[in-house]
Amino acid sequence: MFAVVTDGNITSFPNGNKGITIGDNQYPAAIYTLWTEAERNAIGIYTVEIDNTNRKDEAWYINTDITYAFGSGKVTATYGTATAKKIADTLWTEQDKTDGKIREGEDVGDVATRGLKYIKNEIIDNQCAGILAPSDWRVIREQETGTDMDSDWKTWRASVRTKCNSMQTQITNAANVDALAALFTYTEQEDESITRPLGEFPVKS
Repeated sequence: MFAVVTDGNITSFPNGNKGITIGDNQYPAAIYTLWTEAERNAIGIYTVEIDNTNRKDEAWYINTDITYAFGSGKVTATYGTATAKKIADTLWTEQDKTDGKIREGEDVGDVATRGLKYIKNEIIDNQCAGILAPSDWRVIREQETGTDMDSDWKTWRASVRTKCNSMQTQITNAANVDALAALFTYTEQEDESITRPLGEFPVKS
C-alpha cells in the first residue's frame, strides 16, 4: 500500500497497479516495483508502514479504523485501542424502549444481543450433539424395544455429556474476554503435543 504526500499532508492512496500523475509529471506503474523506496520518496510516494501493535483478534475484539499519519520521513498506519466484545448477553433497557429500538414481540429485560459466553456454550452444545448423534439409535432402540444398550456405550455417552458440562462451566466462569479466549487457544507443549485449556471430548475406542 502506498501514499502520496504533498506539502507534508497525505493526499491519496494509489493502489500501485497503474501509473500516476504528480504535478506535471506522469509516472508508469513500474515505479511501485522497480524503483527504490528512496526514489519514490523523492517524488512524494511512500510505502505505508502498518503498525499492528493495538490490533487484536477480531473474534474477541472490535478494532478501530486505521489512522494514517506522515512524519519523520514515513507514512504510518495505526490502530487505536481495541474494544473487547461483550461476554455477557446485552438486555433491552428502558432507554431502548423510549428510543423505539426494541424488536417487535420483545420488551425491557429481554435479550437484545447474545454475548460471547452464550455463543461459545452453544457451539459446545452443538459439538456434543454431533458426537452423540451417531449412537443415538442405540438409545432409541433401548427405549422402543427394551434391548439394553451395551454398558460401555452408556459410559462413553455419559463421559461426553460430563465433558460438555465441564467445558461450559469453564466458559461460564471466565472472568473476561481474554480469559474466555484463552480457553480456545491451542498450546504446543515441550513434547510437541498440542493442548487446549478447554480440553477435548472423549473418543470412543
